[in-house]
Amino acid sequence: MIDLAVIIIYTLALLIIFIYSLSQLHLLLNYLKAKKSVDDSEKYDFSAGDELPPVTIQLPLYNEYYVVERLLRNIALIDYPKSKLEIQVLDDSTDHSVDKTAEVVAELQSEGFDIQHIRRKNRTGFKAGALKEGLEMAKGEFVAVFDSDFMPGKSWLMRTLPYFKNPKIGVVQTRWGHLNRDYSLLTRIQAFALDFHFILEQTGRNFGRNFINFNGTAGIWRKECILDAGNWSGDTLTEDLDLSYRAQMKKWDFKYLEDVETPAELPVVISAARSQQFRWNKGAAENFRKNYGRLLKDPSVSFSTKFHGFFHLLNSSMFLVVLLLAVLSVPVLYIKSTNPEFDWYFKVLAGFAISSLIFFACYYVAYRRIHGGGARSFFKFVGMFFTFFSIAMGFSVHNSLAVLEGHFGKRSEFIRTPKFNINSLKDSWKGNKYLKKRLSKNVIIEGLLFLYFGFAIFSAFKLNEFGLLIFHLMLFAGFGFVVFKSLKAEV
Repeated sequence: MIDLAVIIIYTLALLIIFIYSLSQLHLLLNYLKAKKSVDDSEKYDFSAGDELPPVTIQLPLYNEYYVVERLLRNIALIDYPKSKLEIQVLDDSTDHSVDKTAEVVAELQSEGFDIQHIRRKNRTGFKAGALKEGLEMAKGEFVAVFDSDFMPGKSWLMRTLPYFKNPKIGVVQTRWGHLNRDYSLLTRIQAFALDFHFILEQTGRNFGRNFINFNGTAGIWRKECILDAGNWSGDTLTEDLDLSYRAQMKKWDFKYLEDVETPAELPVVISAARSQQFRWNKGAAENFRKNYGRLLKDPSVSFSTKFHGFFHLLNSSMFLVVLLLAVLSVPVLYIKSTNPEFDWYFKVLAGFAISSLIFFACYYVAYRRIHGGGARSFFKFVGMFFTFFSIAMGFSVHNSLAVLEGHFGKRSEFIRTPKFNINSLKDSWKGNKYLKKRLSKNVIIEGLLFLYFGFAIFSAFKLNEFGLLIFHLMLFAGFGFVVFKSLKAEV
């Protein structure tokens, strides 16, 4: 009976991943169609006399000593009339970065910029609270948001604002770039994952007229849309995803611009990556609890949008499914070896390998968009594909715990991701005062799983069963990477 229960649960996990892969395949088809289509969006022509609207740029800050000056000076370079541009520095900082911020703000004010250094007495609502309070006094008809590590180009506003000629457009979101993509293996795998989201997923959903999300930064809102959707709320850790779904359920359209890149900095130490991953994954689960029921019950929303919305909001929950699949794969190895009568069934289950092929194709299209084609690029992709999924599985314990907290409604604070001002291989993160020398408790579980999958590799040779060997090698490498990187960061 135990063997049967293991096989049933293992099969269900494979089935869920297969259905999820089909949703990704549909996004891939949408993406390929989008690349062949002509964008005939209604747009302002500011060069022909269309009037430039007043714009507010919001810059939410919390203890950003290393990057705040770079941020403010870069924002000042944006090509837009000073008389039409307001800059709000929403500074919730509690350290001496406040003094540096005030100094640069005063300098920009002397240069004629309408820039305000806005301080709150407490961090109620965290980032969402700061954005909401700033919105109350914002002069702009449109509100752009940039996190502290983002570096929009000079023409950013002139490339995004034209799409608001369509009165139904509530948000224009741009693609994230990466200032420090090649700093380390950790930054390369983060860039690999984010490129996939910003190229294939966002474009595929937007072209298919399914819900996309404002990504918290590097996008611009119509102020009316924010207010109509109920304004910013701090009751989830991903306030951007929450407001995005509420706005689209109010029938606002979003516009995604893949060709407008906004560079930013990736976390360079594993503790920073952990905190970011935890917030994103828990926040997605919180948003599923908060918003999906309303979406599902709305008769005006298409089946396609409900289907993709389900997997969009449950995207992070796939870590839980993968972790379950991984843990069960070892007893499955022994069940297969000792129960030859199940051979036919395991041959059927092998057909689910098509999920891996679908993911491979989807990620390659996104990778090729950034790195180009050719044999050399392809083989680099193959190495990165297996490396990424290995390390992603290594994060599955950490991210699964975040997902469970989100689904069960456990509240937690918004933990910012430390910024480093890392632009080249010569720059070092060591000595950053925002890093906490505290080893994650999850490392113990991750270390045990590292040994567990080492045992799985040993078992493959012992039992002469090699069907899951590559999977177990990836798990062994992924958990090993996460454990040893975590330990090294604390030395």
